[in-house]
Amino acid sequence: MAQTTPNHTQTVSGWAAHDPSGKITPYTFKRRENGINDVTIDILYCGMCHTDIHHVKNDWGITMYPVVPGHEITGLITKVGSNVTKFKVGDRVGVGCLAASCLDCEFCKDEQENYCDQIQFTYNGIFWDGSITYGGYSKMLVADHRYVVHIPENLPMDATAPLLCAGITVFCPLKDNNMLESPGKKMGVIGLGGLGHVAVKFGKAFGHHVTVISTSPSKEKEAKERLGADDFIVSTNVKQMQAGKRSLDFILDTVSAKHSLGPYLELLKVKGTLVIVGAPDKPMDLPSFPLIFGRKGSMTGSMKETQEMIDVCGKYNITCDIETVMPDEINDALDRLARRTMSRYRNRPQN
Repeated sequence: MAQTTPNHTQTVSGWAAHDPSGKITPYTFKRRENGINDVTIDILYCGMCHTDIHHVKNDWGITMYPVVPGHEITGLITKVGSNVTKFKVGDRVGVGCLAASCLDCEFCKDEQENYCDQIQFTYNGIFWDGSITYGGYSKMLVADHRYVVHIPENLPMDATAPLLCAGITVFCPLKDNNMLESPGKKMGVIGLGGLGHVAVKFGKAFGHHVTVISTSPSKEKEAKERLGADDFIVSTNVKQMQAGKRSLDFILDTVSAKHSLGPYLELLKVKGTLVIVGAPDKPMDLPSFPLIFGRKGSMTGSMKETQEMIDVCGKYNITCDIETVMPDEINDALDRLARRTMSRYRNRPQN
């Protein structure tokens, strides 16, 4: 493991955290030369994800400092390798969470590389050459073309960036549970943040009756009037939760803070499905009796699914609701993201 190899000759400016304080400061580092399987991308926008907070503060105990966060990247290709055929210079592209996988296991061969045991991520990972990966809080990126997707021409590059993590994370459970082409289901979304607001948009685009479940009564107007949710349940309101008992076919839990799953499982119909996509840094409470209604969670998506998700967003004109911040505002934005006081659901630094 090394920060660079002899092939890392390109000097890049970016922003990094150097210790668990999580403070982001300007950082100059090296990226590899564009290889035969690579594309070089001029980064235009990069979303700010709650995962970035966990990494810069080492909440999960796995951070390799300095860490350059960012895995919701959109930009323009400036160079392509000799083996690359599906991209050309000038293409609008995106890079999400994945940077490398083994390419040979059962998951990689079945286009489910996001479940590969050797998966490496866009930042804080170890690339094939042994170097540490650095993310999208930077001016440019060199990426293997197999982990890059095309961005439809009708989607704006800024509001599309968060789809590369938030979008694919909620899209895959919907696809896996036959929610894309079976309209009319009763769908619940727990949490109306970066993941949740995209889930509501997908649910409505696919023709479902969408109920937002939140601890914040103040979000009801936004959920219904701006995002098109059909119903709203305040999860701390016992009467509302009781009225919603066994009313939902499918629930997507997007909450990133510790919480109990028991009350939400009671909202599911018999044989209903709960999918967890939030990643709290502490174990969630799971009562034993409603466990029969549960189901395992979902971890982002494969590259094929990511391209499919982006194409679906192009079809339905789905993007993320965002707030633009400049690089010198990153620390304040991350703090507001952690405190859930963003004016929109996803930050994205503009380079």
